[in-house]
Amino acid sequence: MATRPARRGSRRRQGGAMLVTAALVTLLLLGFMGAALDFGRLFVIRTELQTAMDGCALAAAQELDGQGDALVRARNAGKSAADANRVDFQSAVWRGLGLLDAASGITFRDATYNVTAAPAAARYSQCQHTHTGSPTWLLQALGAFGGNAALAVNTRNVNALAVATRGSAQSTCPLPIALRPKTAGAAAPNFGYAPGEWVTLLTKTDTGSPGYAGWANLDGTNSASNTTAEMNGYCGVTIGTNLGTPGVQSSIVDNWNWRFGIYKNNQHPYDANMQPDRSGYIYTASTWPSQSNAWGGNRPPAAPANAANFQTMRANRANCVVSTTVSNQSVANCAALTGIALNSFKDLIEGGTASATGHQRWGTNRRIVLVPVTRSYPGSVADYACMLMLQPLTPGLPNDVKLEFIGNAAAVGSPCSANGLPGGTAGPLVPVLVR
Repeated sequence: MATRPARRGSRRRQGGAMLVTAALVTLLLLGFMGAALDFGRLFVIRTELQTAMDGCALAAAQELDGQGDALVRARNAGKSAADANRVDFQSAVWRGLGLLDAASGITFRDATYNVTAAPAAARYSQCQHTHTGSPTWLLQALGAFGGNAALAVNTRNVNALAVATRGSAQSTCPLPIALRPKTAGAAAPNFGYAPGEWVTLLTKTDTGSPGYAGWANLDGTNSASNTTAEMNGYCGVTIGTNLGTPGVQSSIVDNWNWRFGIYKNNQHPYDANMQPDRSGYIYTASTWPSQSNAWGGNRPPAAPANAANFQTMRANRANCVVSTTVSNQSVANCAALTGIALNSFKDLIEGGTASATGHQRWGTNRRIVLVPVTRSYPGSVADYACMLMLQPLTPGLPNDVKLEFIGNAAAVGSPCSANGLPGGTAGPLVPVLVR
């Protein structure tokens, strides 16, 4: 039978063992806390740095248009984007790739992902940066206490890399039209056209001559119903796709004219396909005598007093007749002003920013359009042009109409360059991350 002093000694030994165990557990918990806090800090810095590199790569990729100064523009854009995204818990002293003027932070790759310094060959932008000197206080103390040299360092480095290129957008489909170069063999990006130049869309007989546009189904068929569907947003066209010749062009007159806010009886822009543009102002020899630069040019001499370029008219939500007086809101007045016979079209929706309906309520981006470029008719798609729809079509056998060439759809500053999200097959080229 154990004596009382023996039991007391056993309890003292158990208590000492508990203290040692508690001390070890506490040390272990402190180690976990140290790892969590320090690695958590490094994770936040890594996330911020990755955001900066993503922005850098996307901004640089947007400038890779093959022009002689593309890499200079891309490098400047990349640095600006990186600097705008602060790192190290949004540190005010972060200057990003502004620290890397030797160009080691931004490099460019060709189509096979080899490093290139040739603007015409650059397809990918790569941004990479190592953020140095991030302190690790608790891990450092834990390493020193435990004799672990790998942990016993006072700072850590964080690295991030991003790669971007330009890919087609997914939300914007081209019109079922094919634009040929102005002269045979004219090169990209503008194929011989000058921005602001008016181009004829032949709607009766298209001989395939250079300098014109003609109807061409995006799916390679000659179906009139497919032409209508493609006017309403259906598309499946990519660079290299073979276009077709459409059926009866009169089938798409309604769809074309809706974009100008011009409707037949009992038609109205309740359906998304029937929505007008923000402006229905029409540009013809009567309303814009210079017959050029309607997108952003000055009002030409002899133009009507209320005429203005499309950007101004869009901001003012102007319709064909511009006047907001109710008695003037008629298709007949529109036809008289423009010289375009609209016959069976009876309704003109209201214009003006004060209107509760019409272009103010229903207007969206419907007249700045993508048009496939093909070197032969119908041929295959070689590129995309950004164009402005200038005029409505006449009912019956449609008239030839004009579109204004704004520029290549992927050009810097193009009103088409930001249309849609990356990941599509038909839209203009927009920057997209690939790594």
